[in-house]
Amino acid sequence: QVQLVESGGGLVQAGGSLRLSCAASGFTVDHYAIGWFRQAPGKEREGLSCISSGDGSTDYTDSVKGRFTASRDNAKNTVYLQMNSLKPEDTAVYYCARGGIVGMHSFKPALYDFWGQGTQVTVSS
Repeated sequence: QVQLVESGGGLVQAGGSLRLSCAASGFTVDHYAIGWFRQAPGKEREGLSCISSGDGSTDYTDSVKGRFTASRDNAKNTVYLQMNSLKPEDTAVYYCARGGIVGMHSFKPALYDFWGQGTQVTVSS
């Protein structure tokens, strides 16, 4: 049974940092692309980063480039999102998801087949 469980969200002041975790079970994270997404109230789900299967290469959307870093611990079967220099506009529910196509490297939510339940991140000004 495929499962992804996010943790690490919370309330932080602007300029602060959080590290989100995405613990996977039922599959091996280095065999699939893993994406990070967020959704703020009244907004569409936004793709933030993708860490590819195999070599673990990463890519980021412009709004988080230089502030967020995705990484993977194969031994723990867990993917992380380190978020630095947080801004109030980063407030959202954050999700991780498993890529549904072999070899994919994309931010498109429709290409991801399994999702976690989400974790709330709130950044106060």
